[in-house]
Amino acid sequence: MCGKFTTRASWTGIIDYIWREESPDLDDDRRLTLRVMGDLPVILFDHVNGGRRVVPMRWGFPHPMDPRRPQPIHARAETVDSVSAFADAFHDGQRGIVLMESFNEAPDEPGPARQHVITPDAPLAAAVIWRRFTAGDRPLFACVLVTVPANALIAALPAGRMPAFLAPEDWAAWLGENPADAGAVKACLKTMGSARWTIWPQERPKPARRAKPTVADPGGLF
Repeated sequence: MCGKFTTRASWTGIIDYIWREESPDLDDDRRLTLRVMGDLPVILFDHVNGGRRVVPMRWGFPHPMDPRRPQPIHARAETVDSVSAFADAFHDGQRGIVLMESFNEAPDEPGPARQHVITPDAPLAAAVIWRRFTAGDRPLFACVLVTVPANALIAALPAGRMPAFLAPEDWAAWLGENPADAGAVKACLKTMGSARWTIWPQERPKPARRAKPTVADPGGLF
């Protein structure tokens, strides 16, 4: 499942849906790579102030025995409203969105994971569930990605799950901005097709070759 994705620096302050063709300058924007245990720029609806805002949140709920460990990092859409780790947050409107430019998937196979990069034709809005924890004497806001069954492209890796991407018209219901019952909110979590997506294996970094030591440069000996 997805454990790394990219976004754009300018998207970290966006609170409304965007399309790449409407923002050509974003192609020159700085790309950010986000991983588990890193901070994600999460769009949420602030019920107190009555508007959307972006809040940085750690990717991965803290493990009950060790807050430094992320567990879990994903929530299944089928049970997000009933599993105890997520149900209260789901029903209380602690639902958010992160914008992705590309995301990684690995085959569900034994052995070393071979990451593949999936790049959609436009920015995607991935659904997250967030909660507030306490780490020592400090508050910790953490989130997990919601997942759905894989589409045909990702299933061919083979991989069984992918992030739940929200249609633009579902943002308001998912965020709790527009009133909707639990069934309608859960219905926002659908498998998105991949007609115009690309996928390729991520290149593995080549190990640096050590220089042959010489009398003038003995560093290669060490």
